[in-house]
Amino acid sequence: MNRAWAFSCIVALSAILGGCNKEGSQNATEASGASASQAPGQPAQGASDTHAASGAQETGALGTVTKAQLPGEAAETLRLIKAGGPFPFGEDGVLFRNSALLLPKHPRGYYHTYTVRTPGSTDRGQRRIVCGGPRKQTGDCYYTDDYYASFKRIAE
Repeated sequence: MNRAWAFSCIVALSAILGGCNKEGSQNATEASGASASQAPGQPAQGASDTHAASGAQETGALGTVTKAQLPGEAAETLRLIKAGGPFPFGEDGVLFRNSALLLPKHPRGYYHTYTVRTPGSTDRGQRRIVCGGPRKQTGDCYYTDDYYASFKRIAE
């Protein structure tokens, strides 16, 4: 059995079972924080729950990366965020729920996620920028190159 497939099934089951609390009417995809149109084969965002539970990355213990240290594609994504688009993928700008609490806690709707292109990738890849606050602002943004398993705050 493919390990990634098995892991995705476990994460999906966890998201479904986790939806049995006060927000039980939401679907498993929304409960995990991933978008409904997420490409098959990618681990659900809830996969980062494993890291949170193990204490691998606690809120407030985030690393920092400067804009100059980011890949060039991330700089382009930040430019598009400031401009309000147009974004290359329909999933860009969707709600990021931060259900694993790897980012500082804020009310639902605060964070949105955007794709950072990966050269040579045939899909959206693993890289994302998650920004908080009003749209078109990049003052509270985070970079992940491992599909939400860890984050670095983007320094202004």
